[in-house]
Amino acid sequence: MAEALFLELSWGVLSSIGIVCLLFGFLIIGITGWSAAASVPIISSVAGCLANALCYYAYYQTHPPVNTAVASAFADVMWMVQEASLSFYSYIILTRVLIRRSRRVFLILFWGILVLIISARLAILVMRVKVTILERDNLQSVINRAHIAYFVCIASIEILCSFFLLRKFASAKKVSREASLNSKFFRYLLQSTEVRMTTLAVIGTTRAVTYSFQPSMQESTNTVSQVDRFIYTFELLIFLHRESSSQFHSMKDL
Repeated sequence: MAEALFLELSWGVLSSIGIVCLLFGFLIIGITGWSAAASVPIISSVAGCLANALCYYAYYQTHPPVNTAVASAFADVMWMVQEASLSFYSYIILTRVLIRRSRRVFLILFWGILVLIISARLAILVMRVKVTILERDNLQSVINRAHIAYFVCIASIEILCSFFLLRKFASAKKVSREASLNSKFFRYLLQSTEVRMTTLAVIGTTRAVTYSFQPSMQESTNTVSQVDRFIYTFELLIFLHRESSSQFHSMKDL
């Protein structure tokens, strides 16, 4: 049977979505100017494109085991960059507005959880390489459990960032109300942060559950794994929605 073409599979579609998000990110930078926060969706989109393309190369084409293992390892690194970078948008904001004890507590918790995320992903990387090179198929259940820990940490770091953001925005909204200033902007920040926190927390929790039923590496062979693929697609669109909504709000205030 002939190998499926790249764009006939979901990995090709997911890479295409990443390219669209990348182009949209550059469009936003062209309008608003470059900033550290604006670079986050660019980095995440590039990493997502590469990860999905490498996954297709490793698992849907026939190559020597070493080539497959290298492609799989780089795909795992790129997925880690894509998914872990989701919280750096909030991180950039919080490191500029938090002070004293709140800032220290946030930094300790943020980097602590990030270390756990990196550790879980590296464990997944090593086990997948072993499966490819040493043909140790019995590691799949361990890989699934490592994914559960990984996605729980992703959800936890987003909840952490959102907690500090919501507390800061609520305080700023209260001050603006007491000073008889327009508080619509702070209300927008609160609502958008609440939506983002809920969405990413649900994504992380759902993927932790669905991945526990993954029967084989990188293949959507049952209903639950197809749900996981759908949730991952939704994750790719988070930054596209955030950038478009924030740009709309900015234009409306002009």
